[in-house]
Amino acid sequence: MSFEFIKKLPTPDEIRAEYPVPEKVRQIKVQRDAEIRKVFTGESDKFLVIIGPCSADNEEAVCDYVCRLAKVNEEVKDKLILIPRIYTNKPRTTGEGYKGIVHQPDPEKGVDFVAGLIAMRHMQIRAVEETGLTAADEMLYPENWRYVSDILSYVAIGARSVEDQQHRLTVSGFDVPAGMKNPTSGDLSVMMNSIYAAQHPHAFIYRGWEVKTTGNPAAHAVLRGATNKHGNNTPNYHYEDLVRVLEMYNKMDLINPAVVIDANHSNSDKQFKQQIRIVKEVMHNRTINPDIKNLVKGVMIESYIEEGNQKIGEGVYGKSITDPCLGWADSERLIKDIADLVI
Repeated sequence: MSFEFIKKLPTPDEIRAEYPVPEKVRQIKVQRDAEIRKVFTGESDKFLVIIGPCSADNEEAVCDYVCRLAKVNEEVKDKLILIPRIYTNKPRTTGEGYKGIVHQPDPEKGVDFVAGLIAMRHMQIRAVEETGLTAADEMLYPENWRYVSDILSYVAIGARSVEDQQHRLTVSGFDVPAGMKNPTSGDLSVMMNSIYAAQHPHAFIYRGWEVKTTGNPAAHAVLRGATNKHGNNTPNYHYEDLVRVLEMYNKMDLINPAVVIDANHSNSDKQFKQQIRIVKEVMHNRTINPDIKNLVKGVMIESYIEEGNQKIGEGVYGKSITDPCLGWADSERLIKDIADLVI
């Protein structure tokens, strides 16, 4: 068995030179990065809503969705910071299935990594240009970070990646907040250790370079529920779970204690409509304990234009081809409800 080296891909610098960030987008990112960072440092009491498709598979539908989000943002921006999910990598438990636009810019034609990297960058830049909202993505592959590091304002590290050393070390060099999810096992100590690693400086090898990092003070916890040994999903967004995470933060050498609640995945048992109830419970818990209010900085919601999901090839515009999502009407209503519930 061996690797087959098919072709050498363009470097991040080459891709960035060919598809540069316009000055308007650069300025928006600087402003948005500062605004979002202040939520994690405690300088701002705005609430984060990281919302959008499970996977960003279609540029037209994604940009349509983000444009709708931008209109709602104008109504709630005094209380909320809306961060669109434009997730271009999709982790797969078995390695099979749609892996995101980086692998498959056209899901029916298959893998083309150069086209995927270009499609990813083009979609992210276009969304910012048209809406003024910089996005969140999941860092599935640490070596790909510099292809989008000049565009994104938030990064999530998934449940299957959070134990990986390279992910933790790479996050320690980020200049944007990074949410470290609890692993699928639900072991919160793994998540807390990943935050510790990400918040501290390191020296390591990255893309053939010896690099040093200074640590990322905005690395934080994301609670996404767990799966037990019997394959059953168990939530971890309840009041008692938040108290436990706060206690763990207080015992470790960590700054800027923060939690974002992922309302889908194992927290909702992938019952996407349950996200509405879960988010409202989280907002209620913030009202009854000032420590919880200070700890919980935001929520993650899977949402698209059409609710539910579809198989690849069905061709329903704005409907997820991976996990099921809330539809737009429910999403818009939920965002406004969150704004009303922020204290």
